[in-house]
Amino acid sequence: MRRIGGLPAALAAVALWSAAFAGPVLAGDIAVTGAWTPASPKGAVSGAGYFVVRNVGAIADRLVGGSADFATIEIHAMAMKGGVMKMGAAALEAPAHGELRLQPGGSHVMFVDLKRPLKGGDRLKATLFFERAGAVTVDFIVKDSDAGMKGMDMPGMAGMKM
Repeated sequence: MRRIGGLPAALAAVALWSAAFAGPVLAGDIAVTGAWTPASPKGAVSGAGYFVVRNVGAIADRLVGGSADFATIEIHAMAMKGGVMKMGAAALEAPAHGELRLQPGGSHVMFVDLKRPLKGGDRLKATLFFERAGAVTVDFIVKDSDAGMKGMDMPGMAGMKM
């Protein structure tokens, strides 16, 4: 078995991967994983954040808000209404023994009034607020502008300004 610094190569690779990507953050029955945001285009005043919330508890919890030093955070739900994608502020439910996915083309956290550009490779700290679990501090990885967006089917999003 090949070793790197005394560790088996596979274990070393997992450790390096974990250091490069946002790992799970736990609070009560809630785990937040995979937090990321695309880099902001020049002159952008807002951005969006994505992640997965896993609720291992027997009672649903709700993502109700957040805070950060780099922007104001709003929780946005996306829904199709009359063939048009609508976006609006809302609390999002993490069902009991289930998960809530915030992803491009769907529900997300909105970073409003950015105080600085979001640059690929940066890590941004934000605190998410849940009704039951309370405050959860999460590191968002900033990916290059189109990372994670290619191939996304976003019906009703044409012409929508973010």
